[in-house]
Amino acid sequence: MKKFNYLLMLFTAATFALTSCGEDEVPDNGVTIEGIPATATIEAGGTLGPVTATATALDGLVSLVITKDGAPLATVPLSGTTASAPFSYPAEPGDAGKNVVFEFTVTDTDGDVAKATHVLTVGAEATTIRITSNLTTSQTWETGKTYILAGRIAVEPGNTLTIEPGVVVKGEVGTGANASALIIPRGAKIEAVGTATQPIIFTTVADELEPGQIASPNLDPELNGLWGGLIVLGRAKGSFLGNTSETQIEGIPASDPNGLFGGDNDADDSGTLKYISIRHGGANIGEGNEINGLTLGSVGSETEVEFVEVIGNQDDGIEWFGGTVDVKNAVVWNAGDDAIDADMAWNGTLDNFIVVNAGDKCFELDGPEGSYVNGNYTMTNGSVAADDAAGLVDNDANTNVDLSNIYFFGIKAGQTFDQTPTVPAAFSNFQVTLPAGTAITDFFLGTSAEATTAVAAGANTVGADKAPFAGWSWTAVSGALDDFK
Repeated sequence: MKKFNYLLMLFTAATFALTSCGEDEVPDNGVTIEGIPATATIEAGGTLGPVTATATALDGLVSLVITKDGAPLATVPLSGTTASAPFSYPAEPGDAGKNVVFEFTVTDTDGDVAKATHVLTVGAEATTIRITSNLTTSQTWETGKTYILAGRIAVEPGNTLTIEPGVVVKGEVGTGANASALIIPRGAKIEAVGTATQPIIFTTVADELEPGQIASPNLDPELNGLWGGLIVLGRAKGSFLGNTSETQIEGIPASDPNGLFGGDNDADDSGTLKYISIRHGGANIGEGNEINGLTLGSVGSETEVEFVEVIGNQDDGIEWFGGTVDVKNAVVWNAGDDAIDADMAWNGTLDNFIVVNAGDKCFELDGPEGSYVNGNYTMTNGSVAADDAAGLVDNDANTNVDLSNIYFFGIKAGQTFDQTPTVPAAFSNFQVTLPAGTAITDFFLGTSAEATTAVAAGANTVGADKAPFAGWSWTAVSGALDDFK
């Protein structure tokens, strides 16, 4: 209806510019209409024209009537013996892949008519869209389509990116300043809400995955560093070096102002992430400066993050830098560095989470970097398959974390819960399945051993519920969660 109104206004405006000519410029008999091509072709979403329709009638013009596929589209009053008007038509979504037939009928004062027919071929709607620059307006990425990140793409402040269920987002390969990533900076929002049957998948252009698929048809889940990752930044508080109120996020060049995070609004709202899978990321922008799978920098408590999967990231799986956002139902598989990482006095909760293998530590848990402290963050109801990880938990001396109801298995010699922080923290209800001939104190150091009980494989009464990951996550579909309760 919006485009019909636009077309009608266009023709109405045109009638005020019509020019009358002498009778000697009009054929001696009949009514004519000229200037309308018989056919034309445009891409989906394109616009036909403008083309100029010229009508003549010796006895005087009355009207020009336009129909689209037999239905009335516009009626333009005419006068004089010759009149010209421009015609443009912006293709509607329903026109994609079709032949649209327009009929133009000119009528004179005696009721005589002349007709012209135009067949417009509209191309099929594009299903792969390459994003080459920052989003300066709010956009919706649509179900059934694949969007290619041609570089570091930010949603400019004041705008919202809505990603519909089933969308696939692929990052092009690049390192350094050319590393591709999707950034939601302070003041912007992302509404990426998938479903249990249609997750939103972030991956690399090397992945042949198409909308509707869960498992990659060509990539192994261990492959990493093939693009950047998803970075969400907010205005909540954080504890930063130098006691500043804001700082630059790791993984984004200091020259990019969209990389700043921090502020004083703990209830900041960066949008919603639900049923999303982030794969094969972690591109390096400099020595020791990689992009995490999911980066949450000073993200506020009004932001919703649930049902999140990170697979095969070269750096950390999920990392918090300050902020107050909670995360529920998260799984990290094959992180190249740490699976779960928290820094800068994050003050939220991670609830119901699974870690399957990590390149370095399963958890790297740090405390404040400045003077700002706001109690403890919480990690609870987790299951950890340590597998080939270098260690279990790496705490700083000032790590401000409460850990509870966590089950560890698949552990090996040398993997440790390395120290108990000196700041007040609560550790409770750890369970572990030990390798034969070992003791709890071989792995759980300091007072962490006091919170830990040894159990037989599969006999754990604490840990994560894997049911929320069924169906939509590659980790579950692959069978990597089969050993979890």
